[in-house]
Amino acid sequence: MQLLDFYKAIENKSTDMLQAAMDSNWDAVADCEKACSVLIGELRAQGEQQALSSQERKEKTRIMQRILRNDAQIRLLAEPWLATLEYMGTAPAGSALH
Repeated sequence: MQLLDFYKAIENKSTDMLQAAMDSNWDAVADCEKACSVLIGELRAQGEQQALSSQERKEKTRIMQRILRNDAQIRLLAEPWLATLEYMGTAPAGSALH
């Protein structure tokens, strides 16, 4: 498996996690989170042995941005009070979602 494939697999799992959160299937969210943890561990191990090309680094950046957007949406679904605080402009420092 190539290094970029791990990023893509994590992105796919984060999309599955978002769908599970949208369905309020928190057990599936937890399962996806565990799968992501395994993939991240494998990514770290492979990252020490492989390097990304310039084009692959650009794709990695796009993938990471999508993962972060998914994560932000999952957090809003899991903790809807954050959206209320952000809307009111009183979200705790460091909790702003982008």
